Amino acid sequence: MLDFGVTGKLHNSDMVMYNHQTHSWWQQAQGLAIVGKRIGTQLTALTSCIESWDQFRARAQGGILMDEPAGGRQYGRNPYARYDSSVRPSLYSGDPPPHGIQPLARIVRVGTRAWPLTRLRGAGIVHEAGVTLSWEAGRASALDAERISEGRDVGTVRVRDARGRNMAHDVLFAFAFHAFWPDGVWMLGQ
Repeated sequence: MLDFGVTGKLHNSDMVMYNHQTHSWWQQAQGLAIVGKRIGTQLTALTSCIESWDQFRARAQGGILMDEPAGGRQYGRNPYARYDSSVRPSLYSGDPPPHGIQPLARIVRVGTRAWPLTRLRGAGIVHEAGVTLSWEAGRASALDAERISEGRDVGTVRVRDARGRNMAHDVLFAFAFHAFWPDGVWMLGQ
């Protein structure tokens, strides 16, 4: 479980989700209940990875895939086309990240450390601070092109501990890391 504490502060960069069963609002980046029956509850971070369909088929032959549910939702479409190539995040008025890092640059967060995705992409593998981070091409950005499959390649990230076990991590925008972990460590490799 990752414990980032209860701040009681709602940032203007928050993505807030509502849970109908508990009637609670949850702040996404830190997994924290901010309103409702579960206020102050911290979610347990689970190990997961976002990968392309081709990567999944190669890794998990015979793996089970949930089918697209019936309904009017247009799966594979991005309602926020060109968001991740914007100069500034919409509805965000906080300070930009330090070190000249662009607000919408992707980073990999492990605890209170952030590695720029450009660094991982260039190196392929980084061994640092007791973790191994790897990057592999082949996954489209969900926030680039109108059709997600046509989005620019942001790759797949994996994070493992010293024993080779997968670790919980996030791939998020630099402005969000800076807003929620203002004292976080930027792993720039210099």
